[in-house]
Amino acid sequence: MAEQRPSIDQWILDAQADASAKDCGMYLTHMGVVRESPKQLVRKGIDDGTRVVGMYFSYDAQKVDAAIESCKQMEGINYVRVWLNSGELVVGDPIMQVLIGGDIRPHVIDALQTLVGTIKNECVVEQEQRG
Repeated sequence: MAEQRPSIDQWILDAQADASAKDCGMYLTHMGVVRESPKQLVRKGIDDGTRVVGMYFSYDAQKVDAAIESCKQMEGINYVRVWLNSGELVVGDPIMQVLIGGDIRPHVIDALQTLVGTIKNECVVEQEQRG
């Protein structure tokens, strides 16, 4: 069963109250959710006729923490917050939520893309359940 996703509105309020806020000119968020389309279809165009009905999702907390710390070292990045779900998820359930704050748009966009990519490629296990 999915965990309840934290409020992104509250996260932004927390970020704006943080000491780093004086150096942040932009915040970007990412929220990944379980989709019905299999990864092989959306990434490689391979359609075997099945659809995703759920997913088992887990992560290595130490690897995620390392990815967050690395992101915080990127140029212009002043604020990073990540939440990851775990367990048996169904279509529509949230997988992850990320908030990044930084000085200018290019830095924040690069950091968000890098962090989400690192988490997805190096820190998590996703096993699609097909129906």
